[in-house]
Amino acid sequence: MKFNKQTLLLIGIVLIGLIAYSLVPNFEREEFDSEIIEDISSGDITTTTSKIQVEENDSKPEDTIIDAEVFEPSKYDSLLINNNSKRIDELFTSYLIIGSDERSPNSSESRGSVDGSRADVILIVIVDGDSNVSLVSLPRDLLIEDPCTKNIQRINSSFISNGCGSDAENLSAVILNMTGLKIKHFVKFSFEGFEEIIDSIGGVEICVNETQREGYSFEIQKGCNNLNGEIALNWIVSRNTEILDGEKLIDEDGKDVSSWKPMPGVSDLTRIKKQQQLILSVMQKVNDFNSFNNFLNFVNALENAFTIDENISVIEASRLLWEFREINFDNVNKLTVPTYNYTTESGAQVLILNENFYDFLSSKDLVD
Repeated sequence: MKFNKQTLLLIGIVLIGLIAYSLVPNFEREEFDSEIIEDISSGDITTTTSKIQVEENDSKPEDTIIDAEVFEPSKYDSLLINNNSKRIDELFTSYLIIGSDERSPNSSESRGSVDGSRADVILIVIVDGDSNVSLVSLPRDLLIEDPCTKNIQRINSSFISNGCGSDAENLSAVILNMTGLKIKHFVKFSFEGFEEIIDSIGGVEICVNETQREGYSFEIQKGCNNLNGEIALNWIVSRNTEILDGEKLIDEDGKDVSSWKPMPGVSDLTRIKKQQQLILSVMQKVNDFNSFNNFLNFVNALENAFTIDENISVIEASRLLWEFREINFDNVNKLTVPTYNYTTESGAQVLILNENFYDFLSSKDLVD
Protein backbone atom coordinates (compact mmCIF):
# COMPACT_ATOMS: atom_id res chain seq x y z
CA MET A 1 0.00 0.00 0.00
CA LYS A 2 1.38 3.39 -1.02
CA PHE A 3 0.77 6.61 0.88
CA ASN A 4 1.04 10.13 -0.49
CA LYS A 5 3.00 12.80 1.39
CA GLN A 6 -0.12 14.31 2.97
CA THR A 7 -1.21 10.94 4.38
CA LEU A 8 2.25 10.21 5.75
CA LEU A 9 2.34 13.66 7.33
CA LEU A 10 -1.06 13.08 8.95
CA ILE A 11 0.02 9.68 10.30
CA GLY A 12 3.19 11.27 11.67
CA ILE A 13 1.24 14.02 13.45
CA VAL A 14 -1.16 11.49 14.99
CA LEU A 15 1.72 9.31 16.22
CA ILE A 16 3.52 12.29 17.72
CA GLY A 17 0.29 13.35 19.43
CA LEU A 18 -0.25 9.89 20.90
CA ILE A 19 3.32 9.71 22.19
CA ALA A 20 3.12 13.21 23.65
CA TYR A 21 -0.21 12.41 25.33
CA SER A 22 1.27 9.29 26.95
CA LEU A 23 4.26 11.22 28.29
CA VAL A 24 2.62 14.41 29.52
CA PRO A 25 1.64 14.10 33.20
CA ASN A 26 -2.03 14.66 34.02
CA PHE A 27 -1.34 16.79 37.09
CA GLU A 28 -3.97 17.71 39.65
CA ARG A 29 -4.44 21.49 39.55
CA GLU A 30 -5.17 24.22 42.07
CA GLU A 31 -6.17 27.87 41.87
CA PHE A 32 -3.29 30.34 41.91
CA ASP A 33 -4.14 33.98 41.25
CA SER A 34 -1.32 36.56 41.25
CA GLU A 35 -3.76 39.41 41.95
CA ILE A 36 -5.11 37.63 45.03
CA ILE A 37 -1.54 37.09 46.25
CA GLU A 38 -0.85 40.82 45.85
CA ASP A 39 -4.05 41.71 47.72
CA ILE A 40 -3.29 39.32 50.58
CA SER A 41 0.31 40.52 50.93
CA SER A 42 -0.79 44.18 51.05
CA GLY A 43 -3.53 43.49 53.58
CA ASP A 44 -6.38 44.29 51.17
CA ILE A 45 -7.83 40.81 51.82
CA THR A 46 -8.02 39.65 55.43
CA THR A 47 -9.92 37.12 57.52
CA THR A 48 -10.32 36.22 61.17
CA THR A 49 -10.16 32.52 60.30
CA SER A 50 -7.11 30.83 61.84
CA LYS A 51 -8.14 27.23 61.31
CA ILE A 52 -7.26 24.65 58.70
CA GLN A 53 -9.97 22.91 56.72
CA VAL A 54 -8.84 19.33 56.17
CA GLU A 55 -10.02 17.63 53.02
CA GLU A 56 -11.60 14.21 53.24
CA ASN A 57 -9.26 11.23 52.86
CA ASP A 58 -8.95 7.69 54.11
CA SER A 59 -7.25 8.60 57.39
CA LYS A 60 -9.63 11.15 58.91
CA PRO A 61 -13.27 12.19 58.66
CA GLU A 62 -14.50 15.04 56.51
CA ASP A 63 -14.60 18.55 57.95
CA THR A 64 -11.94 17.98 60.61
CA ILE A 65 -10.78 21.37 61.90
CA ILE A 66 -7.26 21.95 63.17
CA ASP A 67 -6.24 25.05 65.17
CA ALA A 68 -2.99 26.73 64.05
CA GLU A 69 -0.52 27.68 66.76
CA VAL A 70 -0.53 31.47 67.16
CA PHE A 71 1.75 33.76 69.18
CA GLU A 72 0.87 37.05 70.86
CA PRO A 73 1.61 39.83 68.29
CA SER A 74 2.52 42.60 70.71
CA LYS A 75 5.31 40.51 72.22
CA TYR A 76 6.93 39.43 68.97
CA ASP A 77 6.66 42.34 66.53
CA SER A 78 10.19 43.49 67.43
CA LEU A 79 11.55 40.10 66.39
CA LEU A 80 10.22 40.46 62.84
CA ILE A 81 12.16 43.53 61.74
CA ASN A 82 13.88 41.56 58.95
CA ASN A 83 10.68 40.00 57.61
CA ASN A 84 10.08 42.56 54.85
CA SER A 85 12.20 43.03 51.75
CA LYS A 86 11.99 45.33 48.73
CA ARG A 87 10.61 43.89 45.50
CA ILE A 88 13.10 42.13 43.26
CA ASP A 89 10.67 40.54 40.79
CA GLU A 90 12.46 42.00 37.80
CA LEU A 91 15.69 40.18 38.68
CA PHE A 92 14.41 36.62 39.00
CA THR A 93 11.79 34.16 37.85
CA SER A 94 10.64 32.38 41.00
CA TYR A 95 9.01 29.00 41.50
CA LEU A 96 7.73 27.54 44.76
CA ILE A 97 8.12 23.88 45.77
CA ILE A 98 5.97 22.81 48.71
CA GLY A 99 6.24 19.48 50.50
CA SER A 100 3.11 18.72 52.51
CA ASP A 101 3.29 16.75 55.77
CA GLU A 102 -0.17 15.27 55.26
CA ARG A 103 0.07 11.51 55.86
CA SER A 104 -1.98 8.46 55.04
CA PRO A 105 -2.26 5.44 57.37
CA ASN A 106 0.59 3.78 55.46
CA SER A 107 3.09 6.62 55.94
CA SER A 108 1.96 7.23 59.52
CA GLU A 109 3.12 3.76 60.52
CA SER A 110 6.77 4.73 60.09
CA ARG A 111 6.73 8.53 60.50
CA GLY A 112 3.96 9.04 63.05
CA SER A 113 0.48 10.49 62.75
CA VAL A 114 -0.23 14.15 62.10
CA ASP A 115 -3.54 15.97 61.59
CA GLY A 116 -4.05 18.44 58.79
CA SER A 117 -1.63 19.51 56.10
CA ARG A 118 1.19 21.96 56.71
CA ALA A 119 4.21 22.90 54.59
CA ASP A 120 7.07 20.74 55.81
CA VAL A 121 9.28 21.68 52.84
CA ILE A 122 9.29 25.28 51.54
CA LEU A 123 11.78 25.74 48.73
CA ILE A 124 12.02 28.70 46.33
CA VAL A 125 13.72 28.09 42.99
CA ILE A 126 15.01 31.41 41.65
CA VAL A 127 16.39 31.76 38.13
CA ASP A 128 18.19 34.92 37.06
CA GLY A 129 18.45 36.43 33.59
CA ASP A 130 21.52 34.31 32.80
CA SER A 131 19.67 31.09 33.74
CA ASN A 132 21.66 30.65 36.94
CA VAL A 133 19.63 28.61 39.44
CA SER A 134 19.48 28.97 43.22
CA LEU A 135 17.52 26.89 45.71
CA VAL A 136 16.49 28.94 48.75
CA SER A 137 15.00 27.02 51.68
CA LEU A 138 12.69 28.64 54.22
CA PRO A 139 12.61 26.73 57.55
CA ARG A 140 9.11 25.64 58.49
CA ASP A 141 9.62 26.96 62.06
CA LEU A 142 10.40 30.49 60.82
CA LEU A 143 8.33 33.07 62.73
CA ILE A 144 6.28 35.35 60.47
CA GLU A 145 3.27 37.62 60.49
CA ASP A 146 0.54 36.18 58.31
CA PRO A 147 -0.81 39.09 56.20
CA CYS A 148 -4.15 37.30 55.87
CA THR A 149 -4.98 36.72 59.55
CA LYS A 150 -2.45 39.16 61.09
CA ASN A 151 -1.37 36.27 63.35
CA ILE A 152 2.22 35.82 64.46
CA GLN A 153 2.90 32.16 63.74
CA ARG A 154 5.25 29.67 62.13
CA ILE A 155 5.46 29.99 58.35
CA ASN A 156 4.24 26.44 57.74
CA SER A 157 0.92 27.34 59.39
CA SER A 158 0.31 29.88 56.59
CA PHE A 159 -0.13 27.02 54.15
CA ILE A 160 -3.90 26.86 54.64
CA SER A 161 -7.07 27.53 52.68
CA ASN A 162 -9.18 30.17 54.38
CA GLY A 163 -11.14 33.37 53.75
CA CYS A 164 -8.22 35.00 51.92
CA GLY A 165 -7.01 32.50 49.36
CA SER A 166 -5.89 28.95 48.65
CA ASP A 167 -3.12 27.34 50.68
CA ALA A 168 -0.48 28.14 48.05
CA GLU A 169 -1.76 31.72 47.58
CA ASN A 170 -1.57 32.43 51.31
CA LEU A 171 1.94 31.02 51.60
CA SER A 172 3.06 32.91 48.48
CA ALA A 173 1.75 36.18 49.99
CA VAL A 174 3.94 35.58 53.07
CA ILE A 175 6.91 34.86 50.79
CA LEU A 176 6.25 38.00 48.72
CA ASN A 177 6.44 40.21 51.81
CA MET A 178 9.45 38.42 53.24
CA THR A 179 11.57 38.07 50.10
CA GLY A 180 10.24 40.58 47.58
CA LEU A 181 9.81 37.67 45.17
CA LYS A 182 6.50 37.09 43.41
CA ILE A 183 6.03 33.39 42.77
CA LYS A 184 5.30 32.66 39.10
CA HIS A 185 4.24 29.03 39.50
CA PHE A 186 4.11 26.48 42.29
CA VAL A 187 4.14 22.72 42.66
CA LYS A 188 3.33 20.80 45.80
CA PHE A 189 3.85 17.19 46.69
CA SER A 190 3.02 14.81 49.48
CA PHE A 191 5.77 12.82 51.17
CA GLU A 192 4.10 9.57 50.20
CA GLY A 193 3.92 10.71 46.59
CA PHE A 194 7.59 11.62 46.67
CA GLU A 195 8.35 8.08 47.86
CA GLU A 196 6.74 6.80 44.68
CA ILE A 197 8.87 9.16 42.58
CA ILE A 198 12.06 7.91 44.22
CA ASP A 199 11.05 4.30 43.75
CA SER A 200 10.15 4.95 40.09
CA ILE A 201 13.76 5.94 39.35
CA GLY A 202 15.29 3.04 41.26
CA GLY A 203 16.15 4.95 44.43
CA VAL A 204 18.55 7.82 45.10
CA GLU A 205 22.13 7.97 46.28
CA ILE A 206 22.63 9.57 49.68
CA CYS A 207 26.10 9.88 51.22
CA VAL A 208 26.64 10.30 54.98
CA ASN A 209 29.75 10.67 57.13
CA GLU A 210 28.53 8.37 59.93
CA THR A 211 26.35 5.30 60.22
CA GLN A 212 22.99 6.54 61.51
CA ARG A 213 19.52 5.33 62.36
CA GLU A 214 16.21 6.21 63.98
CA GLY A 215 14.42 3.34 65.68
CA TYR A 216 13.17 0.86 63.12
CA SER A 217 12.42 3.46 60.45
CA PHE A 218 15.88 3.50 58.87
CA GLU A 219 19.54 2.63 59.22
CA ILE A 220 22.03 4.16 56.78
CA GLN A 221 25.62 3.01 56.62
CA LYS A 222 28.61 5.34 56.51
CA GLY A 223 29.45 6.25 52.92
CA CYS A 224 27.11 6.31 49.92
CA ASN A 225 23.85 4.38 49.92
CA ASN A 226 21.13 3.84 47.34
CA LEU A 227 17.91 4.45 49.28
CA ASN A 228 14.35 3.56 48.35
CA GLY A 229 11.57 6.10 48.80
CA GLU A 230 10.44 5.06 52.28
CA ILE A 231 13.94 5.05 53.78
CA ALA A 232 14.90 8.34 52.07
CA LEU A 233 11.82 10.14 53.41
CA ASN A 234 12.22 8.69 56.90
CA TRP A 235 15.81 9.96 56.85
CA ILE A 236 15.00 13.55 55.91
CA VAL A 237 12.20 13.95 58.49
CA SER A 238 14.15 12.30 61.34
CA ARG A 239 14.28 14.32 64.56
CA ASN A 240 15.76 11.66 66.85
CA THR A 241 18.68 10.44 64.77
CA GLU A 242 21.32 8.26 66.43
CA ILE A 243 24.88 7.62 65.22
CA LEU A 244 26.95 4.48 65.66
CA ASP A 245 29.38 4.74 68.58
CA GLY A 246 32.29 2.43 67.73
CA GLU A 247 32.06 -0.79 65.71
CA LYS A 248 28.92 -2.39 64.37
CA LEU A 249 28.23 -5.49 66.53
CA ILE A 250 25.75 -8.29 65.82
CA ASP A 251 25.31 -11.14 68.35
CA GLU A 252 24.87 -14.81 67.56
CA ASP A 253 21.10 -14.39 67.35
CA GLY A 254 21.46 -11.71 64.71
CA LYS A 255 20.53 -8.84 67.03
CA ASP A 256 22.25 -5.46 66.89
CA VAL A 257 24.15 -4.99 70.16
CA SER A 258 26.12 -1.97 68.96
CA SER A 259 26.44 1.21 70.97
CA TRP A 260 24.46 4.17 69.61
CA LYS A 261 24.34 7.79 70.73
CA PRO A 262 22.15 10.79 69.82
CA MET A 263 23.36 12.77 66.81
CA PRO A 264 24.28 16.26 68.03
CA GLY A 265 22.82 19.39 66.47
CA VAL A 266 19.75 17.83 64.85
CA SER A 267 17.34 20.67 64.03
CA ASP A 268 15.02 22.05 61.39
CA LEU A 269 18.11 23.39 59.59
CA THR A 270 19.61 19.89 59.55
CA ARG A 271 16.44 18.63 57.90
CA ILE A 272 16.66 21.41 55.29
CA LYS A 273 20.16 20.31 54.26
CA LYS A 274 18.81 16.78 53.86
CA GLN A 275 15.86 18.04 51.81
CA GLN A 276 18.14 19.95 49.45
CA GLN A 277 20.44 16.94 49.12
CA LEU A 278 17.53 14.62 48.38
CA ILE A 279 15.86 16.89 45.81
CA LEU A 280 19.14 17.43 43.97
CA SER A 281 19.85 13.68 44.08
CA VAL A 282 16.46 13.01 42.49
CA MET A 283 17.03 15.61 39.77
CA GLN A 284 20.52 14.26 39.11
CA LYS A 285 19.06 10.77 38.69
CA VAL A 286 16.51 12.15 36.22
CA ASN A 287 19.37 13.81 34.38
CA ASP A 288 20.97 10.39 33.97
CA PHE A 289 17.96 8.61 32.44
CA ASN A 290 19.22 6.07 29.94
CA SER A 291 16.00 4.40 28.84
CA PHE A 292 12.53 5.34 27.67
CA ASN A 293 11.00 3.01 30.28
CA ASN A 294 12.76 4.84 33.12
CA PHE A 295 11.41 8.17 31.93
CA LEU A 296 7.89 6.78 31.48
CA ASN A 297 7.86 5.37 35.04
CA PHE A 298 9.01 8.75 36.34
CA VAL A 299 6.25 10.59 34.46
CA ASN A 300 3.61 8.24 35.85
CA ALA A 301 4.89 8.77 39.40
CA LEU A 302 4.72 12.56 38.93
CA GLU A 303 1.01 12.34 38.17
CA ASN A 304 0.31 10.74 41.53
CA ALA A 305 2.63 12.95 43.58
CA PHE A 306 2.33 16.53 42.36
CA THR A 307 -0.27 19.28 42.26
CA ILE A 308 0.51 22.29 40.08
CA ASP A 309 -1.10 25.69 39.71
CA GLU A 310 -3.84 26.17 37.13
CA ASN A 311 -1.89 28.85 35.21
CA ILE A 312 0.88 26.60 33.96
CA SER A 313 0.07 24.59 30.86
CA VAL A 314 0.83 20.90 30.65
CA ILE A 315 3.23 21.62 27.79
CA GLU A 316 5.05 24.30 29.81
CA ALA A 317 5.28 22.02 32.86
CA SER A 318 6.77 19.26 30.73
CA ARG A 319 9.17 21.71 29.07
CA LEU A 320 10.39 22.98 32.44
CA LEU A 321 10.88 19.43 33.63
CA TRP A 322 12.86 18.56 30.51
CA GLU A 323 14.98 21.71 30.74
CA PHE A 324 15.88 20.87 34.34
CA ARG A 325 17.75 17.88 32.93
CA GLU A 326 20.27 20.29 31.42
CA ILE A 327 21.19 21.91 34.75
CA ASN A 328 24.68 21.36 36.10
CA PHE A 329 23.66 20.55 39.65
CA ASP A 330 27.18 21.16 40.94
CA ASN A 331 26.67 24.85 40.09
CA VAL A 332 23.27 25.25 41.77
CA ASN A 333 23.40 27.60 44.76
CA LYS A 334 21.97 25.80 47.80
CA LEU A 335 20.93 28.45 50.32
CA THR A 336 18.98 28.69 53.56
CA VAL A 337 17.86 32.03 54.93
CA PRO A 338 19.92 33.03 58.01
CA THR A 339 18.11 32.54 61.31
CA TYR A 340 18.66 32.20 65.03
CA ASN A 341 16.84 30.11 67.61
CA TYR A 342 14.24 31.66 69.88
CA THR A 343 12.13 30.19 72.67
CA THR A 344 8.72 31.76 73.16
CA GLU A 345 7.19 32.42 76.57
CA SER A 346 5.13 29.26 76.18
CA GLY A 347 8.30 27.25 75.51
CA ALA A 348 7.83 26.84 71.75
CA GLN A 349 11.00 26.63 69.66
CA VAL A 350 10.94 28.94 66.63
CA LEU A 351 13.43 30.52 64.24
CA ILE A 352 13.88 34.27 63.72
CA LEU A 353 15.14 35.79 60.47
CA ASN A 354 18.29 37.71 61.36
CA GLU A 355 18.96 39.38 57.99
CA ASN A 356 16.80 41.12 55.41
CA PHE A 357 16.33 38.86 52.36
CA TYR A 358 17.70 41.42 49.90
CA ASP A 359 20.82 41.87 52.03
CA PHE A 360 21.13 38.10 52.26
CA LEU A 361 21.12 37.71 48.47
CA SER A 362 23.58 40.59 48.21
CA SER A 363 25.97 38.78 50.54
CA LYS A 364 25.80 35.79 48.14
CA ASP A 365 26.53 38.04 45.12
CA LEU A 366 23.10 37.27 43.63
CA VAL A 367 22.03 40.94 43.51
CA ASP A 368 24.06 44.14 43.27
